[in-house]
Amino acid sequence: MKARLIYVMGASGSGKDSLMRYAREKLAKDTNIVFAHRYITRPADAGGENHVSLTLDEFSSRVAAGLFALHWQSHGHHYGIGIEIDQWLASGATVILNGSREYLPQVSGRYHNVVPLLIEVSLDVLRERLLSRGRETREQVEKRLQRHQVLAGACEGCLKVNNDGQLHESGDTLIGLILHHSVNDCLPPDRCIHS
Repeated sequence: MKARLIYVMGASGSGKDSLMRYAREKLAKDTNIVFAHRYITRPADAGGENHVSLTLDEFSSRVAAGLFALHWQSHGHHYGIGIEIDQWLASGATVILNGSREYLPQVSGRYHNVVPLLIEVSLDVLRERLLSRGRETREQVEKRLQRHQVLAGACEGCLKVNNDGQLHESGDTLIGLILHHSVNDCLPPDRCIHS
């Protein structure tokens, strides 16, 4: 059995954080599946993600000390994944990671058993969600949508979960894909999906 790194991506507003929280709660008792926390230079109460908040100086110190397995910048923030994931993978666990579409090539270069997974939503749904948050102007939202279309085309070989509908439906699809591609090798059989 080989450890897997399931790299979950999706545009802001796609519902990725909600789906990953749903999956994490449902899979909490599975000792072979671990969800990695991200270290981010934004307040702990910002957004819906359960992350570790760091100042820019703290983040820079951790980079200098080699404490991140992966790190990148996006939308004015720094994101890091701790080196603990290397230990988890070495122990045979499947690691679920909240990632960036732009950073996928670097992740694939470092880890050989990467399963890229994209959370998709239709443009109309994404536009509506972004506007309803009220964080950005309509013009800024349209720029995000343009970026989303460009990046979506770069993920042709990715597994995909459509999140236009109900959270539990998309969440159960995500869980099925995680179990199918985990080191459990679909055992017991009732936890396996076949595609």
